[in-house]
Amino acid sequence: MTRIAVVIALLLAAAFVPIPRGGRPPGDAGPGVTVGSKKFTESVVLGEMIRLLAEQSGTPAEHYRELGGTKLVLQALVNGEIDIYPEYTGTIAEEILTGQSVDTPEAMRAALAELGVGISEPLGFNNTYALGMLRSRAEEIGVETISDLADHPDLRLGFGHEFIDRADGWQAVQWQYALPQQSVAGLDHDLAYRQLQQGLIDVMDAYATDAKIAMYDLTLLEDDRRHFPRYDAVLLYRSDLAERFPAALDAARRLEGAIDERQMVGVNAAVVVGNQPGAVAAAEYLAERFGLSVTGETETAVSRVTQRTLEHLDLVRKSLIPAILLAAPLGVIAAKKPKLGQFILGAVGVIQTIPSLALLVVLMPVMAGLSLPSVGPGSATAIVALVLYSLLPIVRNTHAGLTGIAREHREAAAALGLPAWYRLVEIELPLASRGVLAGVKTAAVINVGFA
Repeated sequence: MTRIAVVIALLLAAAFVPIPRGGRPPGDAGPGVTVGSKKFTESVVLGEMIRLLAEQSGTPAEHYRELGGTKLVLQALVNGEIDIYPEYTGTIAEEILTGQSVDTPEAMRAALAELGVGISEPLGFNNTYALGMLRSRAEEIGVETISDLADHPDLRLGFGHEFIDRADGWQAVQWQYALPQQSVAGLDHDLAYRQLQQGLIDVMDAYATDAKIAMYDLTLLEDDRRHFPRYDAVLLYRSDLAERFPAALDAARRLEGAIDERQMVGVNAAVVVGNQPGAVAAAEYLAERFGLSVTGETETAVSRVTQRTLEHLDLVRKSLIPAILLAAPLGVIAAKKPKLGQFILGAVGVIQTIPSLALLVVLMPVMAGLSLPSVGPGSATAIVALVLYSLLPIVRNTHAGLTGIAREHREAAAALGLPAWYRLVEIELPLASRGVLAGVKTAAVINVGFA
């Protein structure tokens, strides 16, 4: 038993001994502002502008880029993991405050205040949703408006997952325009552009200020029934930010009314087409617009890949080792207690079927309630989710390995009068080890993929 305790202690040390890396994890009580952004270029660039303005005001700031979609980033804001991030009024009305009457800025401000969230004035541009087609394809079949799509039921549609799920997204558009198309694929937004160019899809969702519209020569279909609301860019921030970092908030609010649609398209194009780092494009715009002398940190492809690889491996070690230490005993219990084993096997099987986004959204407030970081690299949310996803193959294989031991081996061990724990550790588990290790291998593959 002493040997087992030593092995467990070494494994836990291997999992949780911190590895020094740059940056401050979200939720760390460091003296500075934490800025978040969603997983698309414009959000990242605006996040960099907020960070640079905060630093210019004398407040240390950290930007956690591409945290995910609306639900994840908003949850991070409400939980206090980040302090501020760029958002859009249409998204606030249709996704964040769904079902509430927020027809006026005052109503929206009051509803957000109940969540502990403040909102800035619009930044100056409307990045509304639109449906786009290759210009050549649209001209070929005579499509100019969204209503025209009704005459072409064979068109193939590819939309971002968030657009498909949104209250004002595909289902609402289909109902509003009575569109007959049934071939709709859920795609990563960047992938949709490539598939459109290759002719694999005919229509995709787009953002009005996306630089890739010109890059891929897309035409945006006229929203002739005025389905999409305005998506004026704003800043959402924690209500206590004005008390904690007033200078940083005042600096960020300099963006109010400071960016029109043409300028935002230009900044996006500098990143997407000109391959400028988002921080550099943001710094150049601030220098041109406000005359600020700020420098955007550059990041090479090698340093970026290295950093992300280290973050990935860190997530794997922090989740796979605890999963092994948890799943193996559960597998033993399942094998020794058949009735309880049915419940255990069923539970870990159900966990495996939960979509990753849903599991993250459920776990985030729990981790935040425990004062653990719930977003960003190495977050407790990601680690716990990966542990849960890694359980099934190890539990199942441990159970199968132990229940598959030949009866004569069990009877021989019992006939020797050996204690139950000794039989388990010295005879049964070694005989089942091949199956257990196969489960660990499968769990590792699942873990790396989800990470």
